[in-house]
Amino acid sequence: MPYSLVSAATLGFDLVRLPAGGQVADVLVTGIGADAATLHRIAAAHPAAGRPDDERAALAVRARRAHELAAGGVPQLRDLTDPGGGGDRSARLVALLERGTIGNTPALERLVRDDVLGPEHPVVADLDPAVAAQAADVLADAATGWWASDALDAPTRQELTGPFATATAWEPGPRPDLGPAAPGVTAFFAELRDLDEAGRRRWRLAVDAGRAQRRPWAAAMHGAAWAAHVSGRTRTLAAVQLMTVGVFAEAGFSPRDGAEGVWNALAGCVQGLAMADLLDEESLAVLGGPWTTVTGRSLPLAG
Repeated sequence: MPYSLVSAATLGFDLVRLPAGGQVADVLVTGIGADAATLHRIAAAHPAAGRPDDERAALAVRARRAHELAAGGVPQLRDLTDPGGGGDRSARLVALLERGTIGNTPALERLVRDDVLGPEHPVVADLDPAVAAQAADVLADAATGWWASDALDAPTRQELTGPFATATAWEPGPRPDLGPAAPGVTAFFAELRDLDEAGRRRWRLAVDAGRAQRRPWAAAMHGAAWAAHVSGRTRTLAAVQLMTVGVFAEAGFSPRDGAEGVWNALAGCVQGLAMADLLDEESLAVLGGPWTTVTGRSLPLAG
């Protein structure tokens, strides 16, 4: 399945179930928010920068092999089969979701090159194409290395992720503009980070209570994504979703929570927050329903 910034919530669903999904999300958020200086710094960290042609060719071969290893290291859901037999079918489905992803590393790399650093990026069009290409290589390598972190040996993982880590160690770069909803998103994130085990249990119970709302939820998510598209805020909405990946882990939720629906509940809430000024009340109520069930309050909208 191809990834796109429009479907960032789907990508987030995969990332919260990967051991280093938060690092992948951070790479993508860095690319979305990068200014020209940041992209130049990332490009300068490219392992082939300043090397002679023969060394550059050898490095390209090694990188290609590392990407091939990563591509085969994490199973996709389409390649997994339900063992069947006795037991609860829902439990078997959750077990499958814990083991496989919807997309893969080639889809992730295309996302970096075509969307994150694609024509809609505010500064890429004015960059030297060679600089843009090298920055894309570094970002794609880092995202791939972290995606398959458990499937790669340490030297291969370091080879892929090290240049990005070096480039951002002292100057991480600007974060993306979260638009008019930034105060509400910040407040939402702060409350999630403060969750204790009782709070996490309330979220799990809210997910169970809201399962009948699955169809209205999907329609509301689509409507919010369309609103982002027509208003020119797709990158903003994607950044919010990807930042939620890290907050999911900081809140103490597990990959199993992601597989069982907690990610979808959080993704719906931030989708509603980010696009609240363009959504009807019904869609906003559906997306923010889990938050209301957990806290007894409406979403912390800006203004």
